[in-house]
Amino acid sequence: MTQKINSEVVLILGWGRAILLQLAHPLVACGVADHSSFNAAPGAPLRRLRQTLEVMLLLTFGTPEDVARAAGAINAIHDRVHGKLCETAGNIPAGTRYSAHDPKLLAWVHATLLDSFLSTYELYVGPLTLEEKNRYCTEASSIEPLLGIPPGSLPRSLAELHRYMDEMFASGEIVVTETARTVAQDVLSPPGLWVMGPFLWLFNLPTIGLLPTAIREAYAFRWVWWHEASLRLSAGIVRALLPFVPSTFRHWPKASRFWFTILERTERLVF
Repeated sequence: MTQKINSEVVLILGWGRAILLQLAHPLVACGVADHSSFNAAPGAPLRRLRQTLEVMLLLTFGTPEDVARAAGAINAIHDRVHGKLCETAGNIPAGTRYSAHDPKLLAWVHATLLDSFLSTYELYVGPLTLEEKNRYCTEASSIEPLLGIPPGSLPRSLAELHRYMDEMFASGEIVVTETARTVAQDVLSPPGLWVMGPFLWLFNLPTIGLLPTAIREAYAFRWVWWHEASLRLSAGIVRALLPFVPSTFRHWPKASRFWFTILERTERLVF
């Protein structure tokens, strides 16, 4: 299921939503503001996205050696990300230390990606059964030992994912700070990419529109009926046209090579 879902290029439309949810945790927002390149020189956000995609695709479609290398790259980056919160946010007091290796923060980042990718897939590609969603969650949890996350920390089913998200929203830890709002603007309007205005607007529709209402309002994003109508219309067009899009454009190259290899091995077994 991980290969099926993550192979779709259109899934990138859910990435912004996941990032904004991650930033809604003050410790994550602080870590990103202190150590990330969202507001760096023009082109830096695209390079960062490309590198992140490369890691995700290696984890999904790579050999065991590729997976180990990708996890090592993530851990190496996380080694440098640590610090402390400058001001009280929600029930998290000023001075609280943060680390990108913190299993609780890693669990939050992981859950936002799962939740966002499942929502994006169903909106732009098609429905998934409950069994498929459960399998996706279970397969994704295999990242635990690679990132030093204690066994059983990540959701193994859709019900566990929803329960975890609800508990986090009710915990008082999820608070959109001014730091998060500042970084969010760099996510929605990356420096140097103003010429891509119309494309960014379409990209930002699901980024903002698929957020939980309370989080969207906390960011002070404007969202009216015609935004919602535009999101549903554009998604409907993509969903209708996607079956006719050649795999070269619809799927990530690594995914196409993965499925070709699977078919080649199956053919050898059959014939």
